[in-house]
Amino acid sequence: MKIAIVGVSGAVGQELLKVLDQRNFPLTELVLFGSKRSAGQIYTFKDKEYKVKELQHNDDFKEVDIALVSAGSGTSLNFAKTITKHGAIMIDNSSAFRMDDEVPLVVPEVNAEDALNTPKSIIANPNCTTIQMVVSLKPIEQLSHIKKVHVSSYQSASGAGATAMNELIEQVKQSTTGKEVHVEKFAYQLAFNLIPHIDVFTDNGYTKEEMKMYNETRKIMHSNIEVSATCVRVPVMRAHSESIWVETEDELSVEQIRKAFENFNGIIVEDNPSEKKYPMPLFLSGRDEVFVGRIRKDLTNPKGIAFWSVSDQIRKGAALNAVQIAEYLIQHKKR
Repeated sequence: MKIAIVGVSGAVGQELLKVLDQRNFPLTELVLFGSKRSAGQIYTFKDKEYKVKELQHNDDFKEVDIALVSAGSGTSLNFAKTITKHGAIMIDNSSAFRMDDEVPLVVPEVNAEDALNTPKSIIANPNCTTIQMVVSLKPIEQLSHIKKVHVSSYQSASGAGATAMNELIEQVKQSTTGKEVHVEKFAYQLAFNLIPHIDVFTDNGYTKEEMKMYNETRKIMHSNIEVSATCVRVPVMRAHSESIWVETEDELSVEQIRKAFENFNGIIVEDNPSEKKYPMPLFLSGRDEVFVGRIRKDLTNPKGIAFWSVSDQIRKGAALNAVQIAEYLIQHKKR
């Protein structure tokens, strides 16, 4: 099993290396790709050093079985045919192919079987906020069809990459030492602030990030579910949080919801308000699971349930999800 990582120098690329190692992924060969700037860098995987190759339109992918790609939409669109032309399956972390009808959009806990139908030899990794949400929606959907979702996301700096995380650290230092705050990655200073603006605004007043949650959720869940989202960037280093309100066709109890969460693979329930027990990003960075808490009935609708969710954006929201897709393909001998 020969595995390629494209975009290995980025935050997700580095996390892919960690996840492959930690999960003892059954690879026999590994090849790393990056930009011209990254080419020649050395990374260690399982005590062996690997030199980054420059991504080019050539035959470097000839014997690759699975390519884990996290280098941005432009690179994915430009190199998709080069990566897949010799039979490699491309698991793409960008938004380039997510809404392509011939490309499955997969969260293994929710719709793993979709990964077995790949007309273009491409599988898309959903947006991080969508992944986190649909994992928590699936056990509810198994109890009763979900009609509507209202969600507010509280997205960490990690969602914008390693440079954004570094910028937040520098802004905190600058703010607390009286220096001028440098702003480059976001529209405004993120330190000690909230920015209700992720990605560009569309004609309907929602951002592209918010519309991803609407469109991707419907595709993944094969559902007519309606989603209304507000996405907010918050001064947290890593792990996204979401406040989720769900309306189901049937009235469900808090006990039913909690039991469904507890029995669902990939979810951990932290829900004991009397002991101040609820998920928080500070303590859950680096974890694989989606954590849920604050589970309660909605006060305005008997068929409404509200809950709080936290998950590591770089792991389950990106690298881990991609590796789980690859594991599923191997289990089903998909080449």
